[in-house]
Amino acid sequence: MQKSVMQKSVMQKPVMQKSVMRRTFLRGAGVAIALPIFESMLPRGYAATASGKPVKRMICLSNNYGVYQKAFFPEKEGRNYDLPPTLQPLKRHRRDFTIFSNLDHGLTGGHACVPTLLNGIRPDMASGFPEGNISVDQKAAQFVGAATRYASLTLKVKESNQTSFTRTGVQVPAIDVTGMYRKLFAEDSAESKEQENLRLKRHSSILDTVLDRAEEVHRKLGKQDQQKLAEYLHSVRSLEKKIEQQRPWLDQSKPLTEMDEPRPARQTAAEMKIMMELMALAIETDSTRIMTLASGFANGDFGLQGGYHGFSHHGEVPEKTAALKLIEGNQITQMAYLMDLLKAKQDPLNGGTLLDHTMILFGCGMATGTHSCKNMPLVLAGGSFKLGEHRVMPAAAGQRVKACNLLLSMLQNFGLEIDRFGTSTGTLTGLGWS
Repeated sequence: MQKSVMQKSVMQKPVMQKSVMRRTFLRGAGVAIALPIFESMLPRGYAATASGKPVKRMICLSNNYGVYQKAFFPEKEGRNYDLPPTLQPLKRHRRDFTIFSNLDHGLTGGHACVPTLLNGIRPDMASGFPEGNISVDQKAAQFVGAATRYASLTLKVKESNQTSFTRTGVQVPAIDVTGMYRKLFAEDSAESKEQENLRLKRHSSILDTVLDRAEEVHRKLGKQDQQKLAEYLHSVRSLEKKIEQQRPWLDQSKPLTEMDEPRPARQTAAEMKIMMELMALAIETDSTRIMTLASGFANGDFGLQGGYHGFSHHGEVPEKTAALKLIEGNQITQMAYLMDLLKAKQDPLNGGTLLDHTMILFGCGMATGTHSCKNMPLVLAGGSFKLGEHRVMPAAAGQRVKACNLLLSMLQNFGLEIDRFGTSTGTLTGLGWS
């Protein structure tokens, strides 16, 4: 059931979890390899007797060109709707996802709205908001902190990922399947580990110097300037804490896998499948709990000649709309495959399956390739939400619901005690969770 933001929200006890992650190894001949979390390695009754709140994960999937809406949105609302062509691959998961109609951020600007999917704020508008245009994944990553090796991972397949932004407006760089594999499984050399350790020490010593000097200056300032300096010191200490949190992971071995290091595939579908498998492994090994992925199209996919952008300006030409159905149908096919993988794995931290506590959002900041940002294509799956329907929100001007209400619901489900995110006006009513 949906919880009030006033109720105390705590993640699984980090000390207990880290002890499992960091002390469980395969050892031999001077080698130590970390294992995924196994239920048998957890204290008896762990999931039931820990904080009482489950460990949550968040995955966001997108493209940069919207969708062909006539093949995406169902005609009927409620639970007894007919799945449209693009969403047919999700048929086997029908009870585990909900489609939303008439949700958007109320923005215009065509391609300039692609980066707004996960925050509702165009980069040029960010200065007018307390947290800038921080995206929902990075907000959740702040909450996770150093509980996992990577607070979040930003990924790409045949397309740039424009959706992840820090509080200061920096776009988070994305990695491909090879970079993802190396992040998860490739052990760093002793030299690179030492360089990283020196980098962390250097930053830490710089911060120590800054803090010492700041305290000296503080005593010489008037009250108003002391307040300003205190705010600065708080920011510096927060950064120092983040740097210190990185250090313990340097000496921790990465999980073992039998999967060979992949290379970007010629066909998008093949590369997407590899990425889905890597994302599922990242969740299974608790390497990260937050990922975003943007995917595109490569000339030659599905026997098509051309580019995604060109197809998206379809003008209802049958050849182009057919191409869009293939491209976007593949994106949903891969989402369904990811759900298959997560459903097939038991969740040792929470009980049930990994999908039960992994929310997956598919959406696009620019709703269609014709530059409209109205009625964003949004599908939410997993995460213990109450799902399984087509929800049609009010379409009339003055009654429309902000898409950020959905993002706020996701963050509250994730465990954050907040009552506002981006341009939200509240949580999305009727979308409970457990």
